[in-house]
Amino acid sequence: MRLFEGTPFDRPPRCEKCDQLEEECICPPEPSFRIPPEQQTARLSIEKRKKGKRVTVIRGLPAEGNDLPELLKQIKDRCGAGGALKDEDLEIQGEQLDRVRETLQQMGFKVKG
Repeated sequence: MRLFEGTPFDRPPRCEKCDQLEEECICPPEPSFRIPPEQQTARLSIEKRKKGKRVTVIRGLPAEGNDLPELLKQIKDRCGAGGALKDEDLEIQGEQLDRVRETLQQMGFKVKG
C-alpha cells in the first residue's frame, strides 16, 4: 500500500476548466495580459539611488490587469540588465530608457516619458 493511496494527492492532476486530465486537456492557455496592452499607458522615468546608481522605473501598469513578473522578465532579458518589482513599479538597473521604451512599444503599450 502506498502512502497517499486513495487520497486526493494520489490522483493525477486535472484541468480546472474542462475537468480532463492535464495531459489530455485542450483548453487554450490564459493570456499573460488580461487588459489589452493598447489600452494601457506606461510612464517611464529615471531615478537616482544610493551611491549614484541610476534606475529606469516603469509606472502606471496595474497589477491586476497584467502579469508584471513575466513582463519584468521580458524587459530584463531585452535590456540585458537586472531589475526588481516593487509594489506596482518595475525597476530596471541602469539608464535603459530607450530600450525599455522600444520594448514596451513593440508589445503594444502606449509609452510616456
